Amino acid sequence: MNDTMTTLLNRRSIRAFKPEQITDEELNAVLEAGKYAPSGANQQSALFVVVQDRKTRETISRMNQAVTGGDADPYYGAPTVVLVLADKAKVTPVEDASVALGNMFNAAHSLGLGSCWVHRERQMFESDEGKALLEEWGVAGDYVGVGACVLGYPDGAPPQAAPRKDGFVVLVR
Repeated sequence: MNDTMTTLLNRRSIRAFKPEQITDEELNAVLEAGKYAPSGANQQSALFVVVQDRKTRETISRMNQAVTGGDADPYYGAPTVVLVLADKAKVTPVEDASVALGNMFNAAHSLGLGSCWVHRERQMFESDEGKALLEEWGVAGDYVGVGACVLGYPDGAPPQAAPRKDGFVVLVR
């Protein structure tokens, strides 16, 4: 099996992270993988907002918690959160951002980083507080929040893969 297939088959969502920040080199490699994800009509609608600042990270954690009413850190203690949004004016914004997230998760695994998809960014950035943050960050336009890629060094062994269900493939020849 080649390295790509090994990465694809072995990557798991990590939900416990060491507090150490990832390196800029690791972050840039993950972001580069996201930038090169396929996109509808090559419109490249995804936008990445990298949050490593502790105060901002606490703010977005609180905003995410407010959507579900929970009180645990929705970002699992990861020191880096990449918020992924997409330009609503493009052909396939949610699909484009979703593929970018997938690329970033696989790139993170290939570098020895842990990652996990976190939801609720759509609701976060539909709120007045979310819109104000985007404005503060210089994000102009009409964006939809698609998800977050949390990144860090795993704290513990990765979980085992769940058995795959039957019926994934319908072959029409």
